[in-house]
Amino acid sequence: MFCPFCSVQETKVIDSRLVADGSQVRRRRECTVCKERFTTFEMAELVMPRIVKRDGSREPFNEDKLRAGLQRALEKRPVSTEQVEQCISRLKSSLRATGEREVSSEFLGNLIMDALKELDKVAYVRFASVYRSFEDIREFGEEIARLGD
Repeated sequence: MFCPFCSVQETKVIDSRLVADGSQVRRRRECTVCKERFTTFEMAELVMPRIVKRDGSREPFNEDKLRAGLQRALEKRPVSTEQVEQCISRLKSSLRATGEREVSSEFLGNLIMDALKELDKVAYVRFASVYRSFEDIREFGEEIARLGD
């Protein structure tokens, strides 16, 4: 690995440990020339399926878009950042577990709603109202009634 300080290629690993529930390796490194220390993170690069939109267009899975949607639904709710990150990790694992190269945006939306239902019911109703395009208060009431089932 190149040293970010002097660009020499020779660096040595001083310490390694698992982080992020074992899905990443944190390595503390030292440059053999300038002796500066820095941290790197390693994780497996797994291919996520492409998302097929309702109009038939396809786009790559976008974790930032997923995170933004969850954060919007969870705004001002008592859910920690760690819980959100764990939720994102589980959603990504579920998508990879399908083994498909492409999944519909509807499938992804339903996965997100199931995850939000477990995480925070208010956030679930917020997300569902936008995702399903609720047009009046009756639709909100019906969705809330379904939560009690």
